[in-house]
Amino acid sequence: MSIGNSPEDERPFEDPSEEAPLSIGRALKQARISAGLTVDDVSSATRVRIVIIHAIESDDFAPCGGDVYARGHIRTLARAVHLDPAPLMERFDDTHGGRPAPTPAAPLFEAERIRPERRGPNWTAAMVAAIVAVVGFVGFTAFTGGDDDGSTKQVADGATPTTGKTASPTTKSDKPVTEKPEPSDSAIAAAPQDKVTVQVSATDGRSWVAAKDHNGRLLFDGLLKQGDSKTFQDSEKINLVLGDAGAIDLYVNGKKLDDDFRPGAVERLTYTKGDPQVG
Repeated sequence: MSIGNSPEDERPFEDPSEEAPLSIGRALKQARISAGLTVDDVSSATRVRIVIIHAIESDDFAPCGGDVYARGHIRTLARAVHLDPAPLMERFDDTHGGRPAPTPAAPLFEAERIRPERRGPNWTAAMVAAIVAVVGFVGFTAFTGGDDDGSTKQVADGATPTTGKTASPTTKSDKPVTEKPEPSDSAIAAAPQDKVTVQVSATDGRSWVAAKDHNGRLLFDGLLKQGDSKTFQDSEKINLVLGDAGAIDLYVNGKKLDDDFRPGAVERLTYTKGDPQVG
């Protein structure tokens, strides 16, 4: 009986600690969950349909309609969940045949080929037209020679032709026309007390913001860059969702709120006519 290693002992050693890198879909899904956002939130912020977001998070890019659209969706979703899109784009290009080649420009000689040829002037036609004009003038003069005494005399004597009454110029009012100015943010902030007014300002960074009125109608859904602000007004209440509440300053019914929102925190808020106070 021989003593030695069995075939099972000769198999290569596998390190269980080594894990494959996250796929594009799993990376986007984990970043979305870490940001505290639902698929509906991301769809509202990016205008990407929910069914496409679910497909991309499952690494199924067929519903995107092509590699060009898939690359655009991946970049948009990555920015919405605060993820760097560059590594995901490189991974997508490596697994889908690289970046799409640009469309070649049309050759310049094709445009030159369709230019009309320049032709010289047709002197024969010009001479024929001149002869016809001379013959016509002579015939017209011979036919009307005895009937133009009055008109000829009037022109020879330098008589001034009679003209009709001149229309009097229309006078314009001296009163300047003033345009109605657009209301500023400060004027909106001082809205009537029978309404609720909320101003959102991105002072410490950028943040995704969604706002709805009391009927659930969407007033705004997008990304506010640093320095941007939006003002919302309703007769009863304003519902807000802040993607990064720590970057936002809030003004409710003309008063600034002293909030303590953490950077990166997602906040869902409601304000009414009796505020400022967090609803």
